[in-house]
Amino acid sequence: MAFTEIKTYPLSQVDPTVNLTAYVAPACPEQPFNEKRRGILVCPGGAYTIVAQREADPVAIAFLAKGFNVFVLSYTVNNKNHAGKKFPTQLIEAATAMKFIKDHAEEFHVDPDKIFVMGFSAGGHLAASFGILYNSSYVKNALKIKENELRPAGMILGYPVITAGKYSHKGSIQNILFDEYDDEKKREEVSLEKRVDDNTVPTFLWHTRTDDCVPVQNTLLLASALVEHGVPLELHIFPEGNHGASLATPIVGWNNPLIATWVDHAVRWANGI
Repeated sequence: MAFTEIKTYPLSQVDPTVNLTAYVAPACPEQPFNEKRRGILVCPGGAYTIVAQREADPVAIAFLAKGFNVFVLSYTVNNKNHAGKKFPTQLIEAATAMKFIKDHAEEFHVDPDKIFVMGFSAGGHLAASFGILYNSSYVKNALKIKENELRPAGMILGYPVITAGKYSHKGSIQNILFDEYDDEKKREEVSLEKRVDDNTVPTFLWHTRTDDCVPVQNTLLLASALVEHGVPLELHIFPEGNHGASLATPIVGWNNPLIATWVDHAVRWANGI
């Protein structure tokens, strides 16, 4: 009998905390759909201090059940037990993960041209960094890749950290800039609403109006920049809810059926790309 395989792969030769956990549905004659699924690379949040577990395994299992093979990235963070590294380290790690998935697309039963990137909170900043900067010199120089080689099919962002400006989540930005935080040019470099261009990938965004940790203006600033550059997007602002809802179901410590609808909206959107 075939079972879903969950396996973790190292992405760094020097840092064992940087890895990719794959959730791959079995391929068999009874389930021909599983021969080639769409994929999602998930970047959990955690202020670049931790990799939040409630935005990892529960999200992966939810989207696996919706027809996607899912890959959860554990990336470089900065806390008392782990000395992190500055931007663009995490961006390069996300790109490395995407390259690994695409290089093993046949093994993972995914369509290499239909792999999305998803992120929450600070992981939303990382996912958006990749969805915007996948062709940047940071990525191309580090991985020696061709133009558009790692372009994701789209990005799905939940309550993302976007700006280093007025509405920033200061802790997240400090954790990827360190001693360069007071440098205005460096803060602009990680203010993603200022990095959007015509090649930014289609985007699904959701946030809550009352988020008291990462202000909803982060999402609105990104949405405005996407519209300005003609990038397709879908945007959902839920009227109430605190930060970190994840699936917004009891399994992640929430029970908000309205917010929980974001999953089905995102699945519909991604299947339409």
